[in-house]
Amino acid sequence: MDTLALIIRIALMLISILLVVVVLLQKTKSSGLGASFGGDTQSFTTKGKAASREAKLQKLTIVLAIIVGVLALLLTIF
Repeated sequence: MDTLALIIRIALMLISILLVVVVLLQKTKSSGLGASFGGDTQSFTTKGKAASREAKLQKLTIVLAIIVGVLALLLTIF
């Protein structure tokens, strides 16, 4: 039982670190005051690529958060 709890703790720490990294990789939702006055000069193709990357990061964030929650519940059970 102690070995299983140790494995869950290690997995929880690693996935938590990965979750922090994934969240830090995401761009902020607001681009500041410059974007509201047309300061954004990216082309539409780069916006599409960035949007798909952001969508993947958001999905990965949700999945990792669920895994962290499940591992935390498992750790309290064991």
